[in-house]
Amino acid sequence: MIDVAKSSESGTATRAPHVSFEFFPPKTEVMAEKLWDSVRRLAPLGPRFMSVTYGAGGSTRERTHATVTRIQRETDVSPAAHLTCVGATRDEVDTVAKSYWEVGVRHIVALRGDPPDGEAHYQPHPGGYDYAADLVLGLKRVADFEISVAAYPETHPEAASQDADLDNLKRKIDAGATRAISQFFFEADTFLRFRDRVRSAGIDVPLIPGMLPVTNFKQVVKFSALCGATVPSWLADLFEGLDDDTETRKLVAATVAAEQCQRLWDGGAEAFHFYTLNRADLTYAICHILGLRPNTTEAQS
Repeated sequence: MIDVAKSSESGTATRAPHVSFEFFPPKTEVMAEKLWDSVRRLAPLGPRFMSVTYGAGGSTRERTHATVTRIQRETDVSPAAHLTCVGATRDEVDTVAKSYWEVGVRHIVALRGDPPDGEAHYQPHPGGYDYAADLVLGLKRVADFEISVAAYPETHPEAASQDADLDNLKRKIDAGATRAISQFFFEADTFLRFRDRVRSAGIDVPLIPGMLPVTNFKQVVKFSALCGATVPSWLADLFEGLDDDTETRKLVAATVAAEQCQRLWDGGAEAFHFYTLNRADLTYAICHILGLRPNTTEAQS
């Protein structure tokens, strides 16, 4: 694993990777406390940012805003708020963005967004931003946000081709995005080959691999079917028979994710974005294996 032990010759620590963490807004008070327990557990690891997802509809919007502003107010971590094109006019999206800027939030994750419940295909909202590249342009008109966008190592399910998907990513970067965060994947080579294609296309912003620790294999299979991620047979074999064995499942999940991160690190990745599913235990364990320790953010400098 990544060695951050102090060198006996230099007395300095080897650089550890940068990390960031993603959460979704809680629906109940119990879920809110669970989320906040995870935030408190992971914040001391010195992440570059913590992002909070967003869906169409006023209640989701409000929960996202409340979570983002609480991170801003009660931790030393920079929050990133997700915004999508779904279910809102440009003026409505701009108003949300302005409210974030006014409370000091400077980072937006700009996404097209998924179709609303009950709709099979995405349709731009009348008077709204059509696609993520349009949203990035609009956000840049509102304020000088730092903007992250999505990238798809195995190609977006709705893209006409790999090349068309890369063209779309390039449009988002040309519109003003400063970073791309990948959809999750389970083979390190999948990401590394994608990174090579991205660089060959002339896209040179940071490309961060998105990591999804496998807390629930059946759930991961469902997620993967929706976003076009491949679940390799070896991963299914590893989790076979562990549906009712939570502790062993966690050990296997941490080992798999840490080894995946190691291969990515060896391949030149310098940062990881963790989809936490509002749980801290696995993500914390993986970060520990990668050399991150509480209150040692100097190791990331």
